[in-house]
Amino acid sequence: MILIADNIQITNKKIERAMENYDPVPIRKMVKECESAGAEAIDINSGPLYRDPEKKMAFLVETIQEISDLPVLIDTANPRAIESGLNANKKEAIINGFSLEPAKLEAILPLAKKYETDIIGYLLYPNGHVPPDEPERLNVAVELYQEVMKAGIEEKRLIIDPVLAPVTWNNGSFQAAEVLNVIRNLPDLLGFPVKTIVGLSNLITGGGYREKKLLLERSYLPMLVSSDITMILLNIFHAETVRTARACDSLTRQKVFAWEDLG
Repeated sequence: MILIADNIQITNKKIERAMENYDPVPIRKMVKECESAGAEAIDINSGPLYRDPEKKMAFLVETIQEISDLPVLIDTANPRAIESGLNANKKEAIINGFSLEPAKLEAILPLAKKYETDIIGYLLYPNGHVPPDEPERLNVAVELYQEVMKAGIEEKRLIIDPVLAPVTWNNGSFQAAEVLNVIRNLPDLLGFPVKTIVGLSNLITGGGYREKKLLLERSYLPMLVSSDITMILLNIFHAETVRTARACDSLTRQKVFAWEDLG
């Protein structure tokens, strides 16, 4: 299980200002803090980047890779920005991501073939809506896989995100349970060991008491691990959640247990 920090994002005012001013210092500082907190990869959530998308994404990738060897996830819906980030990449990058939305199939999916990189596929309808349950998500997964095959991309490059909804939705708890079932059943459905990713932060998006939200996050994480999740995208500064992840990893990996692994 790989822990991916979702802390480099445009909604953070410090990161937003650093991007606008092409100031590497705040970004480098946060990346180092993410590494110290236990991040094993860095998600670069730049938003749609309407102005100077190529220049800004290249700046972000170069700034991070100057001080870190961690893989980066290029997280934007702007295909021009994605390609610029892939051109700037000197280490390991993952495209985050695409779905059955026609514009993304046309402009983003082919980049995984061109640059021979992994790509995250979201289980969303072509109109961008979230499927209501496990069977519908699995139907979308088959279509997504077929599109990857048509594009000439190796199946091992596909990482599936079943799309975790906020628990505060009317059927949020049901959706959370359905996501677990999807992760468990994808390998049998598609016939190979599918890599999967979930945005854990999505679960607690919206209102609510901070401590209760963090408790919910920590409680759901072991369920993801038991479903054999490959990657978890989370706020890496939620220290108790990270400790829980380390404990889960120590109990599930094929290695002699050591108390030191728990931090």
